[in-house]
Amino acid sequence: MLIGRDDDLELIRRFIDGARTSGGALLLSGEAGVGKTELLDAAAAHAHAADMRLVRAAGVEFESTVSYAGLHQILHPLLGALEELNAPYRSALSVALGLEHGAPPRQLIVSNAVSALLAHAGAARPLLVIVDDLPWLDRASAVVMGLVARRLGAGAGSGGSSSGSHVGFLGAYRSDDGSFFDRGGVTTHHLSPLDPAAAEELVKDRFPALTPRVRTRLLSEAQGNPLALLELPIALAGTPRANPAIPDVLPLGRRLQTLFAARIEALPPTTRLLLLCAVLDGTGDLHTLQAATGTTGIEDLAHAERAGLVHVDDTTGRLAFRHPLTRSAVVELSTSDQRRRIHRALAEHTADRPERRAWQLAQATVDPDEHVAALLEQTAHAVLRRGDANGAIAALLRAADLSPRGHERSRRTAEAAYLGADLTGDLRDVPKLLEDARRADGGRTGPLVAAVAAAHHLLLSGEGDLDTAHRLLTGAIDMQHQPYDATDTTMIDALYTLAWVCHGAGRPELWKPLHRAVALLTPRVPDRLALTLATIADPARTAPTALGLLDETIATLDRETDPVRIIRTAMAAVYVDRLADCRTALRRILRDGRDTSAVTLELQGLVFLSRDCFAAGEWDQLDEQTEQGRRLSAAHSYQLLTTDYLYQRALVAAARGDAATTQTLTDEMTLWAAPRRVGSALCGAHHAQALAALGQGRYEEAYRHATAVSPAGELASHVPTALFLVMDLVEAAIRTGRQTEAAAHVTAAREAGIAAVSARLTMTVEASAALTARAPQAGELFRRALSTPAADRWPFDRARVQLAYGEHLRRTRATTEARTHLADAHDTFQRLGARPWAARAAAELRATGQTAGHADTTGPATLTPQQREIAHLAAAGLTNKQIGERLHLSPRTVSSHLHQLFPKLGITSRAALRDALAKATRHTPDDNATVKP
Repeated sequence: MLIGRDDDLELIRRFIDGARTSGGALLLSGEAGVGKTELLDAAAAHAHAADMRLVRAAGVEFESTVSYAGLHQILHPLLGALEELNAPYRSALSVALGLEHGAPPRQLIVSNAVSALLAHAGAARPLLVIVDDLPWLDRASAVVMGLVARRLGAGAGSGGSSSGSHVGFLGAYRSDDGSFFDRGGVTTHHLSPLDPAAAEELVKDRFPALTPRVRTRLLSEAQGNPLALLELPIALAGTPRANPAIPDVLPLGRRLQTLFAARIEALPPTTRLLLLCAVLDGTGDLHTLQAATGTTGIEDLAHAERAGLVHVDDTTGRLAFRHPLTRSAVVELSTSDQRRRIHRALAEHTADRPERRAWQLAQATVDPDEHVAALLEQTAHAVLRRGDANGAIAALLRAADLSPRGHERSRRTAEAAYLGADLTGDLRDVPKLLEDARRADGGRTGPLVAAVAAAHHLLLSGEGDLDTAHRLLTGAIDMQHQPYDATDTTMIDALYTLAWVCHGAGRPELWKPLHRAVALLTPRVPDRLALTLATIADPARTAPTALGLLDETIATLDRETDPVRIIRTAMAAVYVDRLADCRTALRRILRDGRDTSAVTLELQGLVFLSRDCFAAGEWDQLDEQTEQGRRLSAAHSYQLLTTDYLYQRALVAAARGDAATTQTLTDEMTLWAAPRRVGSALCGAHHAQALAALGQGRYEEAYRHATAVSPAGELASHVPTALFLVMDLVEAAIRTGRQTEAAAHVTAAREAGIAAVSARLTMTVEASAALTARAPQAGELFRRALSTPAADRWPFDRARVQLAYGEHLRRTRATTEARTHLADAHDTFQRLGARPWAARAAAELRATGQTAGHADTTGPATLTPQQREIAHLAAAGLTNKQIGERLHLSPRTVSSHLHQLFPKLGITSRAALRDALAKATRHTPDDNATVKP
């Protein structure tokens, strides 16, 4: 009977009963000693009574650096069913658990395999998985089981046949330690200390002989903590009951550790040695303990069992501590020499498990030892292949500590810094680690991996110093032996990072050292690196030849498990309009990134998805994603990536006519990017400002911003953003009387062959050519643009082409056809919330004698449609020149129309226009009314 836990027990029973039919996940949290393990025991009893299969495990503090050790413990009773899984899952799980060798699986594949194995077990008989001490699971196991638990939690009560059916997960952790699992997605129930009445009932029930005074003092000290209520009286046995000696100066957690220490000190030395061996081994395997200590261990084990410190699990035959604080106390009471001897003994008995042996040797070693350091480095690479970046960093840093030679210590420290910057996204320790690496190598520049780590830090951090990053990387690459090894992952990472630097800078001269280095790779340039260089460096000239290989690579992304390869493929897709085909893989990175803390990858995935959302017209979703990315970037001081989110939000604000927001966002981009010469961000700011100016009819301003990205008549070298501004520049040039410049820009686009890059560029290049052509050629070019296959994947761009075609048709008096295209454009702009563009389309519709929605509500019947439009624009304060630019009329023609319409309205000046139009009778004109061009 658990006193004071009726409500908690009822909640757990309901959870187990629900898990039997539809699965589910529940976490128990609470302070040390609050009774989590007792509730797990009660849950196990209830599950057993309900005829559920039970699997129990617990995190082990000194096993937390051994990747997948916890997962092996959890799944060990179920491994007999491994053969029932499909081959990919069986292989992934076998490799992760060290049962066989093979290609290293990604954590998502391992998670899927675990889900499948649990589902298989649950299908035969409802299954409950109980895991205690979650914070002490190794990182890799925590990531995998975290994903599994979230899926079980999401599937609970769904009634479907998800992987969570008939499988329940119940875990527990100390609230002061936190847990990887405690990140949303799994219901958590917090266990509070017992209330005063329940605490007193518990003490009276278990220790009825205590005097009232002792019991009162005990209740005051324990503060409702069940473990303290039960353990303190044991410690008090043998002291005068009227005066319990409970220290006042120690907090509750420390008092409990002291109690455990006292119980351990009373054990024989050989028993304490056995317990120390059990703690440092972490597996609880009795054969290993006996071999390492050189004794049978039976009598020693009996002493510990009688003291209530340990027990042997009947199902697994393994030694288990009854409370985690016991392990801490055992270690505290040992000497460093004792711990080293035990570690060495354990290393001798784990020769068949290289990773565990490496860590045992590392713990046993005090002085630098290259052999042990090399073993740890091998361990780091092994766990990294399994997706455990944090485990790899821990192993590398310990290897660096044990490295006798400075350059090896420097290299290993720098590699840990690189993993921290590139994979985990934790930049806080990178500068210190890099400085440690530099000092370890006698103050020299350090190895290539140090340059890569430093460049990532400079790129991602608020410093944004691209020029320094470029010098670091090119200098470090030049120092490597030539020709460069194309299979050297550090070299390839360095070249990718250098490409990122060059792209951010947007200056052609920075690309030359990179192209030189790539030419020296042997035996061949990796495909993805070649694709990246072809599509982000100077796509106007180099992308077309790479598109076939890129399309083949993108087609494999749904089967790709390496998030770095996915991100690099998406990078190659940005400027050739293929991000839509990368969506599924990118979303998978976002989902997995939240569970694996792969912050950098998650941020880059958000960048690419937000770019695709703008192109696809999913602007509300873009706002959500960029805000999420902005917050995450701000939390990690990733200013360079923040500018990309600002860029996408500025484009939406510009298209929707929010001039103030556009200005604020582009100012923020420019203020940060200009002093750092971050050309890509500056081009993005000009792009957004050009789009805003076009929508508002400020064509001179639009031309100035568009040509700041790329001059009229050429596609600027190594400025990929120029591809997206071809139509913007041509339209702004036409509207400002620069027909020659407009035609030259169309010629440059055609000669570069960018129409072959994507359907969107085909459409915009043909439309740009139409803007510069005369009828009937212009009409044919517009029709060709709008008939581009899949052009509707870019709704905003297509609507702009429809608007331009509708304007052309109205001027050539093809009124009926003009209305069709203008109405379609208006509807798209309205749906997107692109208000200034919708207003332009509506104005053109009114000039044809029809309004959006087919009901004209402007002007008196005596005015022609064109006169009504001129009147409204003049009333809004536009000059004759501005009205002419809007309606493709000369200022003189506008003036003539105004002089004709003034008498019709009974006014003599512009100042009276607004009131006259407001008082005018509503009139629906005949669709066949004559409209002057």
